[in-house]
Amino acid sequence: MTLKGVAFDLDGVLTDTARAHYRAWKKLADSLGIPFDEERNEALKGVDRMGSLALILGDRPAYDLTERQRLAARKNDWYLEEIAHFGPADLFPGARAALEQCRAAGLGIALASASRNAPLLIARMQVADLFDAVIDPASLAAGKPAPDIFLAAAAVLGVHPAAMLGVEDAPAGVQAIHAAGMKALGVGTRAALPDADWIIPAIRDFDLAAYSA
Repeated sequence: MTLKGVAFDLDGVLTDTARAHYRAWKKLADSLGIPFDEERNEALKGVDRMGSLALILGDRPAYDLTERQRLAARKNDWYLEEIAHFGPADLFPGARAALEQCRAAGLGIALASASRNAPLLIARMQVADLFDAVIDPASLAAGKPAPDIFLAAAAVLGVHPAAMLGVEDAPAGVQAIHAAGMKALGVGTRAALPDADWIIPAIRDFDLAAYSA
């Protein structure tokens, strides 16, 4: 089927807020006396805020839903402090060019990020105008690796999932793309993303023609 739309993840694909997320989660874990380091942080890649919190808290019974929501809000406050000075320079090299390739080809472009702060980030990086749709993860029944966010992207763009390409840097994201019936472009290494249909080391290597056949 002819390619008609592309859904991009944000973190690790178009920009790097991973360090900001890590520092915010680390502050929260430290405040709770829970061991947390960069190795543990790897398990949070591609997982939404409440899912990440659940992974950090583990089976600790002391936190009900209200308390978990309060903790998630506290983490988000710290994260917002970390990204307060984001701007166009924080886009990965080639990120704007990748979006412009899709725009020039007449494709629908959606942002499929688990981050509820994604609209703020793309506005600060001055690429919001290149997206036809930004999917709100709060509106979805399930986060990645469920296909909901990519199915929502296809629906908003009015494109059949089989005519969509998803771009991700996390295994959970690639799994979600395939579950939605789309092809997956992985940004990273084949070892880290063995199930992706195509692999590029970084978004600057994006070549739309290679995925359009």
